Amino acid sequence: MDQKSLLFTPEGVRDIYGEDCEKRAKIQQGIHTIMKQYGFKNIQTPTFEFFDIFNRERGTVKSADMFKFFDQYNNTLVLRPDITPSIARCVAKYYEKEEMQIRLCYTGSTFTRLSGYQGKLSEITQLGAEMMNDASSDADGEIIAMTIECLQKSGLKEFKVDIGHADIFRGLIEETDLSEEEIETLKTYLNNKNIFAVEDMLENRDMPQECKNLLVKMDLFGGIETITYVKEQTTNKRALKALERLEKIYEILSVSGLEDHITFDLGLLSHYEYYTGVIFKAYTYGTGDAIVTGGRYDNLVEQFGKKTPAVGFALLLDQLMEALRSQEIPIEAQEKDYLILYRSANRKKALEMAKSYRTDNQPARLLRKDAQTPLSEYIAYGKRNEVSKLLYIDDTGEISEFDLSEM
Repeated sequence: MDQKSLLFTPEGVRDIYGEDCEKRAKIQQGIHTIMKQYGFKNIQTPTFEFFDIFNRERGTVKSADMFKFFDQYNNTLVLRPDITPSIARCVAKYYEKEEMQIRLCYTGSTFTRLSGYQGKLSEITQLGAEMMNDASSDADGEIIAMTIECLQKSGLKEFKVDIGHADIFRGLIEETDLSEEEIETLKTYLNNKNIFAVEDMLENRDMPQECKNLLVKMDLFGGIETITYVKEQTTNKRALKALERLEKIYEILSVSGLEDHITFDLGLLSHYEYYTGVIFKAYTYGTGDAIVTGGRYDNLVEQFGKKTPAVGFALLLDQLMEALRSQEIPIEAQEKDYLILYRSANRKKALEMAKSYRTDNQPARLLRKDAQTPLSEYIAYGKRNEVSKLLYIDDTGEISEFDLSEM
């Protein structure tokens, strides 16, 4: 590669700088504050781990979609495509004896190969939270409630959290003779809300009529009445238990006054196979993809040696920022930076001023003025670089103040 080509990033990754970077940091800080208020403690896992942490048997990303490489011992390593299995590994290792509730939160990047997806990012920043050792519907409800509060904290006004349950689909599938390959095809149709394809696929299959009717209606979504309707249409015990769980979650969220932010989606599925219970995704205007994904995964941690129920979510920061931009929601990220411009004869005075501002938690930059460079160029520089006020100490020690936010 020539030197000029090295200025560009590989496909799927990008630089984030300047005001955009400040806004992301502001949003991250606000969301992290909500998680801390709920009692979640920080955890940080490696950016790359052994391939087997994320292999297909654990229900995570396909092998072909991972960035793989080898260490000096010929072990296969991967850039993490998903952070939840890493958290599960840590809990099994560091909290092996803990029987009571565990609350962990994190910020980190995930990496997934996206061949053929023009404009999609391979590196995604996630902010997530995981609650372990709690199998209750209250834990499900609290995680969804915190999701809603995190989105509100970001500035979003209009969004919905779609809620489903993995056992609705799995319960109905138990009554069919579909092969694993056909089940995957059916899931693809349902994810795409292609009910016509579902009808064609099931038309001549030998299965209970009520099961066929519900699979064809898996695009149903709405309020609590959706759950009530589906309960009246099935006798499948696994599906009924899942629907009763969703009713409990609705009751919990109603107590918190958050029911207006949720809908129930009968056909909500996840490409992560490790989900065992409630599944949810959050959507808003301005982005075609979910801004939050989450759910219950009661069997994942056990694969690392600790039997424990778990529920959590991951907020996709890149999708959230895109939505905030599209909806023109202001993010007050620019701090009131001071630029202290001085000549070498006034260095001591400039240093004392900067220290005073910094002691008061006020950002202050120091810049020694070149004798040949006019003051106007420093003013232009300050305006380009998010400086709100320029303080110029001239040769006599007199201080001139320029409010760049008004210029």
